[in-house]
Amino acid sequence: MYARIIGTGRYLPEKVLTNADLEKMVDTNDQWIRERTGIAQRHVAAEGQTTCDLAENAARQAMEMAEVSPDEIDLLLVGTTTPDVVFPSTACLLQHRLGLGECGAFDVNAACSGFIYALSVADQYIRNGNAGKVLVVGAETLTRMIDWNDRATCVLFGDGAGAAVLTADSEPGIMSTHIHANGGYSDLLKVDVGVSRGFRAEERGGLAVSMRGNEVFKVAVNTLGRIVDETLAANQLEKEDLDWLIPHQANLRIIKATARKLRMSMDQVVVTVDQHGNTSAASVPMALDVAVRSGRIQRGDKLLLEAFGGGFTWGAALIAY
Repeated sequence: MYARIIGTGRYLPEKVLTNADLEKMVDTNDQWIRERTGIAQRHVAAEGQTTCDLAENAARQAMEMAEVSPDEIDLLLVGTTTPDVVFPSTACLLQHRLGLGECGAFDVNAACSGFIYALSVADQYIRNGNAGKVLVVGAETLTRMIDWNDRATCVLFGDGAGAAVLTADSEPGIMSTHIHANGGYSDLLKVDVGVSRGFRAEERGGLAVSMRGNEVFKVAVNTLGRIVDETLAANQLEKEDLDWLIPHQANLRIIKATARKLRMSMDQVVVTVDQHGNTSAASVPMALDVAVRSGRIQRGDKLLLEAFGGGFTWGAALIAY
């Protein structure tokens, strides 16, 4: 039994923050941002708009494409590092809004790898026969914890949500998933406040993302290269067997480095980072939805999804679409 994707969806908030807008807020410029990140703009959630709001829009799109009703969903997983509240989980809030009944619902916090981690869990539930249809969402409102005076980080992040519906099928869908983590790198990318440490933000630099960019870049490129090799080896495939790379949309330089590792043309890589920046757990499912709805991805294509995030966490999924 395999887990096969039968529907995708995405949602971006209406407000757009361009590089030109940021030039008025902090000491930066459009050329600098584009050259180092590939980002032209990002979307920002409106006042009062929550992660669950974004997730709901993406989830409804995915369910509509999949032609599934709420009572058919057996499990709901939400990859997010920016939940609406400490608890209930965003997944529980979303479950109620979508009218899914009393299926299992929980959040997965693996930072930017959240969707890949959640996809891996969904795959196991379906393979083991414990779920027939699973809704997987990646959603974030990262701009709520950005220091808009820190030019090293404020140019990178945006808000958004992506979703996918998986169904049990005898035909190959998700061929394998691979997830890893190494907490030894935690100081390189973090938000250093929380519940048990306390929300005394003024003592820890505020509720803001801090990142040592050059070091993160080096580890990300090396780590993603290794998980690419691991995924191909597990499926006895060569790099040439892949049709598409759907990477985490964090930085165009990292995306290009991974493509070179795979000896793939950038024409085979789905790139959306220029339009929404780093949306963490939302970026992979949104890129997948863009490629599916544009008709670039066809049934039978082999896709490699990969992501790298704070923790550090990283993961990949090989999919026969």
